[in-house]
Amino acid sequence: MPRDDDAAAILAARSDIVTALMTAMMRRQARRRFHAVRLALGSRPAVDPAAGLIVYSNHPSWWDPAMFVLLQSHVFPGRRGYGPMEEEALTRYAVLRRIGVFGLNPDSRRGAARFLQVGRLVLQTPDTSLWVTAEGAFTDPRRRPLRLRHGVAHLLHGQDNVVALPLAMEYPFWNESAPEALLRFGPPVAADPGRSVADWQTTLTQALEATMDRLAEDALARDPARFETLVSGRVGIGGIYDLWRRRSLLRGQRPHLAHEEPGR
Repeated sequence: MPRDDDAAAILAARSDIVTALMTAMMRRQARRRFHAVRLALGSRPAVDPAAGLIVYSNHPSWWDPAMFVLLQSHVFPGRRGYGPMEEEALTRYAVLRRIGVFGLNPDSRRGAARFLQVGRLVLQTPDTSLWVTAEGAFTDPRRRPLRLRHGVAHLLHGQDNVVALPLAMEYPFWNESAPEALLRFGPPVAADPGRSVADWQTTLTQALEATMDRLAEDALARDPARFETLVSGRVGIGGIYDLWRRRSLLRGQRPHLAHEEPGR
């Protein structure tokens, strides 16, 4: 079993300076790789600052942890974020330990015990948050029924003054050569110490699935007005097509490289 001092060391390893540098790098990468990172209007959560917070999400892409970093900065700047990652992968990116990432083997009993121990310490520590891709493996956001690992339900069982916040993510292509990063929070689920693990699992699954369905409607609408833009990214198609449109510079006009209309 992991020791209590192991969990404390994980929390202590996080560096605000390294986290700020990594956040800036993630924001720069998002600008290069996405047309925009967008958060659904009206979904910014109101969470009691005194409550423990776990954000649990679907897992459609390699980009999901980067979205966690950006959302932590934009939505919960007063909290210090933590989250699990497979130990084998973390050994290749050891710097992530300095931004609150801790390693575990999710398919082992020791890994499950480590997740519960570190997770409980995070939830009991003021001004922190825990971020988890609850599906545990890359899964298309349209797949139903939704299947979540049971770790979050076990973590929340018996907890008090804790909020579970569903987060839906997907990365569709709209009208530009780069994809959109679309994000939506669902209503917070307050802790209930009397709720069983099975009840937690059902509640968490239903809440996240409903949030994903709402985001799917937003994605299908292809309407940026449904979102607030957190990061503005790359526009244009590239190559000779954009070079041709830049000919307006010769006429003293500013070229509009986006495929969609200005302001969208």
